[in-house]
Amino acid sequence: MFRDVMSRFPTGVTVVAAVTADGTPRGLTVNAFTSVSLDPPLVLVCIDRKASSHDPLIAAGAFCVTILASDQADVAQRFAGDPAVGRFDNVKWMMSEGGNPVLSDGAAWLDCVLERIVDAGDHSIMIGRVTASGTSEQEPLLFYGGSFGIRSECPASTACWVGFRLCSSGLQPR
Repeated sequence: MFRDVMSRFPTGVTVVAAVTADGTPRGLTVNAFTSVSLDPPLVLVCIDRKASSHDPLIAAGAFCVTILASDQADVAQRFAGDPAVGRFDNVKWMMSEGGNPVLSDGAAWLDCVLERIVDAGDHSIMIGRVTASGTSEQEPLLFYGGSFGIRSECPASTACWVGFRLCSSGLQPR
């Protein structure tokens, strides 16, 4: 029931990534992401302790959050699936000045230094201080009710959120 209730809350979709001690990029899809503070600039991400990328992300001491664009549902699925090793293969990305992987063509990104880890049930909450960030003109990818979607304009003059569906020709409003 808890999972069903939480699926009624629309979220953005991110990939949280870092580089391991041996120089390998690691990352995973996360929708539990939010800002914490403007001064200093802090964000948090929640990582399942059972995720194979959990320990490498914690050990890295820094991470980047890429907010995925509306046409990156395939990237979200890739970074959510197994195996964790090789997720960056054939995915366009660059290294941030802080030494973290930033996925190309996202809606935005935040480069962070790990400030604190908080144990929270079966997850770890990583709180990061934002050291650099950037945006693009891309619309964000959204997740609601177990599906990916995009923002759509209402017929009226105000924007609203509508149902979503994933189709073979890309993401389209329902």
